[in-house]
Amino acid sequence: MNQSREPLTSKIDVTVPTAARMYDYYLGGKNNYAVDREAAEKLLEVVPSTQALALNNRRFLQRVVRVLAREYGIRQFIDHGSGLPTQDNVHQVAQRVDPEARVVYVDNDPIVLAHGRALLAENENTTVIQADMCDTDGILDHPDTVRLIDYDRPVAALFNSVFHCVPDSADPAGVVKRVADRLAPGSFFVICQLVSEDAETRRSVTEFMDRSTGGNWGRVREPHEVERFFEGLEILEPGLVEVSTWRPDSDVGPKQRTWEWKEFGGVARRP
Repeated sequence: MNQSREPLTSKIDVTVPTAARMYDYYLGGKNNYAVDREAAEKLLEVVPSTQALALNNRRFLQRVVRVLAREYGIRQFIDHGSGLPTQDNVHQVAQRVDPEARVVYVDNDPIVLAHGRALLAENENTTVIQADMCDTDGILDHPDTVRLIDYDRPVAALFNSVFHCVPDSADPAGVVKRVADRLAPGSFFVICQLVSEDAETRRSVTEFMDRSTGGNWGRVREPHEVERFFEGLEILEPGLVEVSTWRPDSDVGPKQRTWEWKEFGGVARRP
């Protein structure tokens, strides 16, 4: 894996929580700090279903990658806002279908880059780059992305549980459109984010996360706002749904049980 080797420690601020490290904590990971755990526990007081929601979202991501690799022959994945490595990452799911599957992980948290380097050092078909997920050209033109991704063939662009971290001023729908304009017809888009029908939940969680992360947050949206992210794309069955119900692989699999907020989205194809 070709990566620059500049020191990272000085870039990692352990005094401010990040969404990536809080998510890692909810998944039972160890790549988080006391400040992340404290913020994660406080968020559970506001919305108690948050940890179960994170686990269901991770299972959704694994199902999606498996379906795209097995049923649609996708062998290239760009995972925007990938978060910290955990069990059954995108490359592991995809490469069980085809060892030649290629994955580019993208995150702006320097600790993700540090841990990603260690995990992927021996995997020549996988890389991790540090970038803002909204910097479409910076990501798609990055030397490591160009090394792995053939833009003449379909790609799966993953935006899994990330757009609630993107403010309206950064235009999440515009991000999807810019990526779609760069990728080949037949490419897929996996998009979901946290939504709530309850205005107080949207307000309280958005304010809490914006304050906790030092402004590195967007907002909890309503389902109809997420639907805009799919404009111009062909949505796959079963449509846009709460993600634990997207093509479940078991009748006894976990479902979202509480509804103060949920992960909402689905999978679509560029025509």
